Amino acid sequence: MNSYLMVAGLLTVLMAVVHSMLGERLILRPLARQIQHTPNKLLQSRLPTLRFTWHITSILGLAMAWLFFDCAQQTNLAASQITLLRTSSIAFLLCFGVALLGSRAKHPSWLVFLIIAGLTWLSAS
Repeated sequence: MNSYLMVAGLLTVLMAVVHSMLGERLILRPLARQIQHTPNKLLQSRLPTLRFTWHITSILGLAMAWLFFDCAQQTNLAASQITLLRTSSIAFLLCFGVALLGSRAKHPSWLVFLIIAGLTWLSAS
């Protein structure tokens, strides 16, 4: 069992769950309350799109975790699995950069993205 991938999978699950739960409570609900009191109907119509895209991101995170857990249980990784893990690592590294720069290092997700990127890259080596 690949412990790097197990940890990466657990961190990815944790991040996806926290993203959905805290995002709904701290961002989406307060935003919905503010938008309800605006006369701008176009703005009001955008909230459902924002809500479902928010949660789709979490679902995709859970799918990535599932792939990490599946690969973690393999004794020998196939070439396609190594490609998947390296591609995932690069994607998480890009997420790290966006989160770090976009939040000016104030949002803790950048650190989690960096750890997951490193673990998935190491697991494919």
